[in-house]
Amino acid sequence: MANTEDKVVAKQDNATTWKDSFYNPRTGEFMGRTASSWALILLFYLVFYAFLAGMFALTMWVMLMTLDDNVPKYQDRVPFPGLAIQPNSLDIIYNKSEPLKYAPYVQKLESFLLSYNDTEQEKNEECTRGEYFLQDDAEDMEKKACRFKRGFLSLCSGLSDTNFGYSEGKPCILLKLNRIIGLKPRGDPYISCAVKKDEPIQMQYFPREGSIDKMYFPYYGKKAHETYVQPLVAVKLLLTKEDYNKELAIECKVEGSDLRNNDERDKFLGRVTFRIKPTCGRALREKLSRSTFAGCCAVMVAEATHTHTER
Repeated sequence: MANTEDKVVAKQDNATTWKDSFYNPRTGEFMGRTASSWALILLFYLVFYAFLAGMFALTMWVMLMTLDDNVPKYQDRVPFPGLAIQPNSLDIIYNKSEPLKYAPYVQKLESFLLSYNDTEQEKNEECTRGEYFLQDDAEDMEKKACRFKRGFLSLCSGLSDTNFGYSEGKPCILLKLNRIIGLKPRGDPYISCAVKKDEPIQMQYFPREGSIDKMYFPYYGKKAHETYVQPLVAVKLLLTKEDYNKELAIECKVEGSDLRNNDERDKFLGRVTFRIKPTCGRALREKLSRSTFAGCCAVMVAEATHTHTER
């Protein structure tokens, strides 16, 4: 009997001890601390974290004071520009007799050239060719830009031929240098393209000889140079029937200046390689399923000549 009573008393003591660990009504402690003790701890951490936040804000303010809104503080990792193409694809496959196949390329080129329209470029300056357009001493932070109208691209401007040559099997490719603030290339830079491994093909360059005029340098940054557009070089590939149904690897490089184009660690530094594959029409392929592909292209030329004669 005594043992049973002892067990009941022990259970009651354990329950009381467990409850007192959260709140002790005798001492007024909550979780082992009084209200004043909790207040002091909260005050300490409030001051401590406010101090840390203040130190972080001060550090950020000092760092931001050393930065220029127009020029990045460090540019040593990108001393030379890369070369990019439009349409923005390194694999171009199209069929001149199927407009739906090459329509995406035409749309990309047209959209890209909107900023080169005369209405936009009239806002820019007519600059002196062959000279850098220096504005380092200008008091106004907003820099002026030289005009580059899409008409400079002639047959590849999309003005006289809205299909950029794709409908006639002689497509246009646009090339541009990436922007680097303060870049002033020495020499007379121009872009040159060549087919890798296969037989060479004829090409036309716009502007003439693929030149990039110095007047479009230097670039002063997106914020200061709001209306600036990169100079373009258009390459029109004069493909023949012998080039059809082949995957042609074409490499374009920046030549004639101190801009690097042979860095094996960066395949896009001053150069770009893309592949283009023109194909024959589906109907003609079925008609000449037992013929060679050259025969297919010959039929295409014959039918086009016949149609032209009838007209």
